[in-house]
Amino acid sequence: MQFSQFCISVQMVWVFIMNRMGSQGSTVAQRRRMALGVIILLLVDVIWVASSELTSYIFKRQEYNKPFFSTFTKTSMFVLYLLGFLLWRPWRQQCTGTLGGRHAAFFADAEAYFTPCINDNSLNDNTLSEPLYVPVKFQDLPTEQTNCTNADCDSTSKKQRVRFSNIMEVRQLPSTQALEAKLSRMSYPAAKDHESVLRTVGKLTVTDVAKISFFFCFVWFLANLSYQEALSDTQVAIVNILSSTSGLFTLILASIFPSNSSDRFTLSKLLAVALSMGGVALVSFSSMDSPDGKGAIGSLWSLAGAALYAVYIVMIKRKVDREDKLDIPMFFGFVGLFNLLLLWPGFLVLHYTGFEAFELPSKLVWTYILINGLIGTVLSEFLWLWGCFLTSSLIGTLALSLTIPLSIIADMCMQKVRFSWLFFAGAVPVFLSFFIAALLCHYNNWDPAMVGIRRVFAFFCRSKHRLQRYWENHLLVFVHACMR
Repeated sequence: MQFSQFCISVQMVWVFIMNRMGSQGSTVAQRRRMALGVIILLLVDVIWVASSELTSYIFKRQEYNKPFFSTFTKTSMFVLYLLGFLLWRPWRQQCTGTLGGRHAAFFADAEAYFTPCINDNSLNDNTLSEPLYVPVKFQDLPTEQTNCTNADCDSTSKKQRVRFSNIMEVRQLPSTQALEAKLSRMSYPAAKDHESVLRTVGKLTVTDVAKISFFFCFVWFLANLSYQEALSDTQVAIVNILSSTSGLFTLILASIFPSNSSDRFTLSKLLAVALSMGGVALVSFSSMDSPDGKGAIGSLWSLAGAALYAVYIVMIKRKVDREDKLDIPMFFGFVGLFNLLLLWPGFLVLHYTGFEAFELPSKLVWTYILINGLIGTVLSEFLWLWGCFLTSSLIGTLALSLTIPLSIIADMCMQKVRFSWLFFAGAVPVFLSFFIAALLCHYNNWDPAMVGIRRVFAFFCRSKHRLQRYWENHLLVFVHACMR
């Protein structure tokens, strides 16, 4: 059963990938790029499942059940991304102000034309400035020598005479569009000379990224802490299945707190949520048969982590309207830094309240945690971003669904876990709902359920009219036959 589910999931993702490759022009370079991206994403799936299994092994076999310590250590390792300020030149330029100086010099000529408009208080980021009226200087055209007579020339000049206004209206573009407008008028060599400027068009500054990381590091930490708590109470497969419902929570929260018009709730999203909730109920019932009685608690922790992750996704989408504006590695680097600086008092709170006694792990467990953090957290996040860059965000999201069958196989092969029929009956709809949610999130205004209902309704209406015309024609034939 688990092998067939794995084959079906791989086949669904592979069909989508092949269709995308066929629609992109299918050059050799594009196919190699897509193949490399798919291989990287599959490697990320294996790393994440192995990381979850290693975490479960540390909690249960090594008897070091410290979810807060594990989450704090692995999340703090994101601070390694901040080494980019030493290795990555654009980050250093943002700190030293070199890039800002080039921006100022690059657009100094444009600002000179619109100085009267810049100080206008009515200008904001979404509207044009107040009009500025400038006299127009017309160039006198040289008189042409013609052989026409005076009468013909007078009649021709009267017909072709056009009167222009002596004043032109000038308005300044908003700051969010002025940069793109000027770059679009540049030649390719000139734009190539300012490549570093082009890369930072619309990007958030280091200060803005740090502020966003500060507000979201707490939600990110709580979501990962819930996931670690779930791993300490139940099997990895159950945790990954229930954690995949984050996409459904995202659909619900995005409909309640929309960031744009595409976040409206549709019939297809409602059916996906219902399908997922039915599968979650079956998986949760199957987890209640665990010997230690902690299966239900683990399921609740998994759902809590999925909901918190959805909160993180929806709120950051409201804060950052375009994903290319936020430097993701820098964001996670600051998340790790704030986690390290601000959340260490949690050890004292949990220790003195008795929820988690503070205890340093052994050298072996330290090695496991550090390897898990470096590979399962830091490296995997980088590889996943790279894989999404080579393919697309949709393929990256769909690749996450493969962690469900992989974790089932890992639990059955490594931990000799036997799942009931309720588990498999619930895993299938949860997996399908995750697949559907990814497609609905990518194609924002697509509502296939409503489209299908409308087509069925239109078909019945056409059939009704055809049937009605059929009987009317036969009735007319019968009437004419009777009259004869």
